Amino acid sequence: MYQDYTHEPFTDFTVEKNREEFQLALKLVESELGKEYPLIIGGERITTEAKIISENPSNKEQIVGAVSKANQHLAEQAMQVADKTFNTWKKWRPEVRADILFRAAAIVRRRKHEFSAYLVYEAGKPWKEADADTAEAIDFLEYYGRQMLGLKKGFPVKSRKIEKNKLAYIPLGVGVVISPWNFAFAIMAGMTSAALVAGNTVLLKPASTTPVVAYKFIEVLEEAGLPDGVVNYIPGSGAEVGDYLVDHPRTRFISFTGSREVGIRIYERAAKVHPGQIWLKRVVAEMGGKDTIVVDHTADLDLAAQSIVQSAFGFSGQKCSACSRAVIHEDVYDEVLEKSIALTKELTVGNPVDDTNMGPVNDQGAFDKVMSYIAIGKEEGRLVTGGEGDLTNGYFIQPTIFADVDENARLMKEEIFGPVVAFCKVKDFDHALEVANNTEYGLTGAVISNKREHIEKAREEFHVGNLYFNRGCTGAIVGYHPFGGFNMSGTDSKAGGPDYLLHFTQGKLTTEQL
Repeated sequence: MYQDYTHEPFTDFTVEKNREEFQLALKLVESELGKEYPLIIGGERITTEAKIISENPSNKEQIVGAVSKANQHLAEQAMQVADKTFNTWKKWRPEVRADILFRAAAIVRRRKHEFSAYLVYEAGKPWKEADADTAEAIDFLEYYGRQMLGLKKGFPVKSRKIEKNKLAYIPLGVGVVISPWNFAFAIMAGMTSAALVAGNTVLLKPASTTPVVAYKFIEVLEEAGLPDGVVNYIPGSGAEVGDYLVDHPRTRFISFTGSREVGIRIYERAAKVHPGQIWLKRVVAEMGGKDTIVVDHTADLDLAAQSIVQSAFGFSGQKCSACSRAVIHEDVYDEVLEKSIALTKELTVGNPVDDTNMGPVNDQGAFDKVMSYIAIGKEEGRLVTGGEGDLTNGYFIQPTIFADVDENARLMKEEIFGPVVAFCKVKDFDHALEVANNTEYGLTGAVISNKREHIEKAREEFHVGNLYFNRGCTGAIVGYHPFGGFNMSGTDSKAGGPDYLLHFTQGKLTTEQL
């Protein structure tokens, strides 16, 4: 049955029954807001005085949950538990570990709207974005379980007449999973499930603004039969707990999704060998992006505008894959800009509980950063729509387009991570590719064109890990679009792809002379 799985379908919210069911889930989650959540170490619930307060970014007065906060002492306790548990967990048969993922996927599927509702409240996701996040979490569980069923066989190697050779893949050890807030369920669940199904134990440090949905996921894993100590839930400060665990001599790998700055810090710290450490730590990192949609003079201009607006403003631009640069041939520039402005003005911004197109940005820090870039944009380009922020209830910023931005402007170079897109005019397709590659990142990109020569040239020269033609640059589906980027976008780990689990294993060759 698992081989027939394609991917979890998205909910059609134009169907009234689906809307009613989602509204019931929102009411259920609303009734649970404000609860306290403990750490989970070796199956033991541990409550601390220090708390991480998860607030609703759409309604700053509304507390989603108060989550116990780990310190270094508790991080060490969790490490010892995970280290000890690894000795037994690594011996579990791969198909049994996979079955835990399959059951977890089934549990989440039954409670799909509930998890999506948590994402609406805790991450500020509109209904469709929350639904897609939950669907992706289900896909990761299903996909990595099925990949493990294949990986357990190892890879065939040749044997000579005098010997029998076998190449198998074995787990690494204890991994530190540091997950992001923007895909608070999907990426967190994917990183965690990949590591554990490969036979590793995990110390999960979720993002401090979205720890409640991560706690709910641990409950699902427990219900699915995961043994105590395989995944330990330890939200806490990056500077205190994160650095401590990255440096720890018993840490075997770090799986990280987040900003360029934090990714570089982790990479540097992980490179240092500490006393008692007998391996080089492995780092799997997915960092930032400065993603471009290129539109040539042969493009379908309606498709171009739709692709730009959807990719730029989906989840308020808070995706490492979001389109933050539209690079457009001068012959069609004005028309694409005009169409994009019109589509952008149709978007509604507000509390996503009310099924708006766009919700808030993540928190005060995100709001301040995005508004500072809007101020820069007013110096570097022409503001044609948006540009306003509203802190009255939540962290709301209008979708913003700057036109006539120079290719070397800061707005074209630096990751903003918010609902801001810069339009840049180019004279020809070669110039467009130069601009598209003129960044330290290399995550996603798209080309809207009806000219085959341009598509093939971009396939060769547009230097990103995920390149899309005649569609937007966001929306990778597990198993269909393995995801990860070049340069400062990370280690190109290709999450949701056929070789992702190899990052959490090591190859062991055995040779028997006959």
